[in-house]
Amino acid sequence: MEGRVTGIFISHPKGFGFVETGEPEDLYIPEEYTGGAYHKDTVEVEILPYTGGRRREARVVSILQRGFTRLVGTYERSKHFGFVVPDNERFGADIFVSLEESAGAVDGHKVVVELTDYGVVSAGRIKRNPEGKVVEILGHINDPGVDILSIVKGFDLPMEFPEKVLNQAERVSSPVSEADMAGRLDLRNVLMVTIDGEDAKDLDDAVSLSVEDGIYHLGVHIADVTNYVQENSALDREAKKRGTSVYLVDRVIPMLPHTLSNGICSLNAGEDRLSLSCLMDIDEKGKLIGYDIRESVIHVDRRMTYTSVKKILEDRDSEEIEKYKDLVPMFEQMEQLADILRRMRHKRGAIDFDFPESKIILDAKGYPVDIKPYDRNVATRIIEEFMLAANETVAQHFYWLELPFVYRTHETPDPEKIHRLSAFINNLGYYIKTVGQARGGSSKRRKKAAGSEEIHPKEILKLLNKIAGSPEEAMISRLTLRSMKQARYSPVCTGHFGLACDFYCHFTSPIRRYPDLQIHRIIKDQLRGRMKEERIKHYRGILEEVAKHSSEMERRADEAERETEKLKKVEYMEERLYRRYEGVICGVTAWGVYVELPNSVEGLVHVSRLPGEYYFYREETYEMVGERSGRSFKLGQMVTVRAIGTDRAARTIDFEIVEDED
Repeated sequence: MEGRVTGIFISHPKGFGFVETGEPEDLYIPEEYTGGAYHKDTVEVEILPYTGGRRREARVVSILQRGFTRLVGTYERSKHFGFVVPDNERFGADIFVSLEESAGAVDGHKVVVELTDYGVVSAGRIKRNPEGKVVEILGHINDPGVDILSIVKGFDLPMEFPEKVLNQAERVSSPVSEADMAGRLDLRNVLMVTIDGEDAKDLDDAVSLSVEDGIYHLGVHIADVTNYVQENSALDREAKKRGTSVYLVDRVIPMLPHTLSNGICSLNAGEDRLSLSCLMDIDEKGKLIGYDIRESVIHVDRRMTYTSVKKILEDRDSEEIEKYKDLVPMFEQMEQLADILRRMRHKRGAIDFDFPESKIILDAKGYPVDIKPYDRNVATRIIEEFMLAANETVAQHFYWLELPFVYRTHETPDPEKIHRLSAFINNLGYYIKTVGQARGGSSKRRKKAAGSEEIHPKEILKLLNKIAGSPEEAMISRLTLRSMKQARYSPVCTGHFGLACDFYCHFTSPIRRYPDLQIHRIIKDQLRGRMKEERIKHYRGILEEVAKHSSEMERRADEAERETEKLKKVEYMEERLYRRYEGVICGVTAWGVYVELPNSVEGLVHVSRLPGEYYFYREETYEMVGERSGRSFKLGQMVTVRAIGTDRAARTIDFEIVEDED
């Protein structure tokens, strides 16, 4: 890479930054060469002469588009003016606000500030602060709910639906009529259930199962949301803009109005509902031997919860078994089929990382009172396997039809990361086989091959099986996960590495994910014979942008969810300082080690607080090593810690290592 390129500037709180250009390696921007760019700005950079470092360096030569026009922060007032301290530390500068532009904000108010001037930065130093005006006061920093609201506004998540969208949702949400059902496969007499969490309201998938002559007849029935959300309507445009529902610790920000998502589009028990059904015939080895994708009308018999199904199948709870005795045989068959499908997936190399996830319990004022691990049990596994089967079946069907489609893709891990992982685990006595490893030949050829190493998911699975139960399990599992790329949406089918399959899509959640809604529209056009050249051209013209935007909105939702969880975990630990906890080292950096507790709370033990002596960071082995004793703290190591400080603004927790007392 030479000359000038454009990309997105990613700022670091310490002043330097990186530019994402779409290439595997980002460009490093030293502090003195940031050129006044702020976080998320689109910039043009000039590549600097290579100096032999790990990353190519560049300097910002022009700012093409600002990443932020509004920011959320805390207002601080002095006698004659005020400042807004941004919540986003990466922005890197406080915003000057004159009293005339403060909208009456007082010290400690959380506000939304609109930037009117980006100030002057020279050689990485702020000469004149950015300026702005307060456009919204969210409330005082200590008011209940303001903390989460600040995150919502900071990520520009749309809270309210426009009136036009709400009115349209009301108009289309009429009961299912005979006209609606015309031409559909009538499955209302088929025994089927929904299985979800207790608090779920948008039920977009139902399942049915029967067994005949050793063949499992599995039905996955998904709410036909496109019947109510017409292409390019106000509802559709709003759903596309949002991209996904966002699940925060204290609220859900839905993709569609509740009138639809909790009403006519929700597969509520005892109601006729329109759906798209993926009907699969699966043999006793888990092989798909036949399938049919149809528009249907269904009638869910019971709304089940994960807890109830677990009580029936795992706990053998007699009261629960009696209550649902008509359904118990089907649940037992579902458990059998899910086990068969899981074994089949593992045989081909599908990877399951099982890191702890948690649910934060809040009181009426939004304060965290408990953090509980998510219960992954037989019921959740049944639904996971059935949804995976339907998603894969639909994806392969449309791939072979050679029609425009939106796939869920997961690319092969970055060769350099796999090379580093391979080198590291070799030191521990483990080995992974890569494709493209050089066997003889010139040094130039060997170097080229080493840079193009690829790995089959089966090798990752073999590694995870080898380390299961070993002292190195947590460490290697985390390093392996970090070598993976993020899954994304794409109109091009490149396969899904993590699932070890060639074809995959998201078909099963059109209430909460726009790509699912989009492909339902494509499916119905194909089923109804409308996929003529004009429609094919139309979809080919829009799907790249739909996939790109949906991927971006998914990232935004994930980040917002993480930030709200981090905030509530900080609040939770504020009341639990100096208690002892067992945890695992989940990250090692030059500035310290990160420790994760069993409830998923994570904190930093700063290098200066590591016990007894000076420690230095050994990057190649992911450990902190004592200069005199050689004692080390490694990734995956169990340690005892206590929380000694929290910072709500930064959403961080400080730990210290607790040594065994003699």
